[in-house]
Amino acid sequence: MSGDWAGDLGARVRVHAALADATRLQLVDLLTIGNLTASEAGAAMGVPSNLLAFHLRTLERAGLVVRHRSEGDGRRSYLALGPAARMPGLDLATAPVLPGHAPRRVLFVCTANSARSHLAAALWRQASPIAAASAGTHPGERINPGIVATARRHRLPLPQVAPQHFDQALRDDDLVVTVCDRAHEELGGLGWAHWSVPDPVRKGTPAAFDAAYEDLTARVDALAPRLAQAS
Repeated sequence: MSGDWAGDLGARVRVHAALADATRLQLVDLLTIGNLTASEAGAAMGVPSNLLAFHLRTLERAGLVVRHRSEGDGRRSYLALGPAARMPGLDLATAPVLPGHAPRRVLFVCTANSARSHLAAALWRQASPIAAASAGTHPGERINPGIVATARRHRLPLPQVAPQHFDQALRDDDLVVTVCDRAHEELGGLGWAHWSVPDPVRKGTPAAFDAAYEDLTARVDALAPRLAQAS
């Protein structure tokens, strides 16, 4: 799809037509918070799979939704906002966030609690008055040096704390956000939102860690003010 939105009238028409439906708009609203599988989206909205498939095709043709394979269970695909969601003048992140309770803390969870979850919590502390912590489903021995170096490059305060297990870290009033596919799939329905952030440790390059930093920064900056308003 062309990025020259001003000159691509047909693309703009498809985007606005795709959003002119309550079910499709609700699905896009959910994806401004985090990633979902098609079955998770259908369950959240109470929409049967055949009808959801129709709406997803419409959103995908308009470039508003894309899919990518899970890094955990490769049989799963996660839905994400596509390039058309960034069309100038199209502010999608305006729907109210309703977490079910006013959170005192956001708990970011990945598998080893050595990279993405620590980075997400550090970014959240800079962006929101709501407290943040991190945990892992299979915590490692220490924070990954690549994340430490990334935080230093971006002048982000990153506390040097030992990884901790999800069961030990979880509080009753925590809002759980998983930041890796494997942790999300292990926890099942325990997470409030899922951010499908590629694992930078797999590649281990500064570019991979910077990509995780940029991805998490964008997600935190989009959600923090909405969640603070809901609280």
